[in-house]
Amino acid sequence: MPTLLMCFDAPMQSWGIRSRFASRDTATEPTKSGVVGLLAAALGIPQDADEEIRKLASLRMGVRVDREGVLESDFHTVQNVPNTEGKNHRTAVSKRFYLTDALFLVALESEDRHLLHQLLNALHRPHWPLYFGRKAFPPARPLPTQGLPSEHQPVTAQPLDHALRTHPWLENQPRIRNRQHPTSEDTSPTWLRTVIDADPLALDVELRHDHPLSFHPQQRSYASRAVQVDHVPLTPEMINSHTASQSPAPGPASTTDRNKT
Repeated sequence: MPTLLMCFDAPMQSWGIRSRFASRDTATEPTKSGVVGLLAAALGIPQDADEEIRKLASLRMGVRVDREGVLESDFHTVQNVPNTEGKNHRTAVSKRFYLTDALFLVALESEDRHLLHQLLNALHRPHWPLYFGRKAFPPARPLPTQGLPSEHQPVTAQPLDHALRTHPWLENQPRIRNRQHPTSEDTSPTWLRTVIDADPLALDVELRHDHPLSFHPQQRSYASRAVQVDHVPLTPEMINSHTASQSPAPGPASTTDRNKT
């Protein structure tokens, strides 16, 4: 089946999965709900369009971690927070986690090639601004993969699993790439972590409660999905197929505004 391939690169990303008001966590890779929310924003789908949200959530998703991020946290204060009776307003402090310097290859597989091309066009010309978990965390480079050989275009005929095993490494920081160029002394490969939607009845699956059913502000709801966590080797072909058309990664972004929506 065809697959849509996206590059998630930013100085900071946040993918909440068990967030509560006083503590906002982040997963170590993009969540299904986060990716679906981003695609819905690109298409201009409103939060209460449950049927369209569930259609996007039905796509099979896989993530390859091309650069593991560093977990960081900060504190936010919110004033005039009422209690359950609407009285006794106070100031509340929340702790919020996010990833820095992370890089992901995100793949979506579907029999509906037209839908994948519709998503690709929307990512090129999004209806609403796109960001990775918080409005202060915009993408550092275009989401559709670019500057790659023809067989690795954003919408490829390769199935998801094969694409994650063979797609060129997205790393564009020279100091990191130079460390990975193979030499005659290399005896063991570098391994890239993958998280892929799987059959719930398969062996060694994990459950993630991040499959969106509704983004309605008053009744957000999610279901669980099964994922297979594995690793693929970073091969010389994946490293050498990188082209010079990809520019070096930008410097760190400002962290003055980190309010999560």
